[in-house]
Amino acid sequence: MSTFGDYIKKEREKKEMTQDKLSKILDIPYTDVSKIERGKKKFKFEKLNRLAEILNVDLQQLKDLYGADIMIEQKTKYQCSDAVFSVAESQSKYIKEKNVKQGKMKF
Repeated sequence: MSTFGDYIKKEREKKEMTQDKLSKILDIPYTDVSKIERGKKKFKFEKLNRLAEILNVDLQQLKDLYGADIMIEQKTKYQCSDAVFSVAESQSKYIKEKNVKQGKMKF
């Protein structure tokens, strides 16, 4: 497994694409690509679709890596244990089930 930035770098290099070329295609500053790949700057969520197209990668996988980086950042910020991920998974399942049940209710 890798971070969002590591993944972007690996996929960009597979395409033999420079940071400069990727920055021009995405219309972002060249220095931002380097910072994003090193985890020093957040990539704009609104550009994920375009990035997936450019790198020819699965959009859902890209979203999952993006979200995982955010979760890890928050875990560190709030000094949570690794158990927070299991709790979040359980909560996610609970919310999905709750929403499905509410959607089936007839009034």
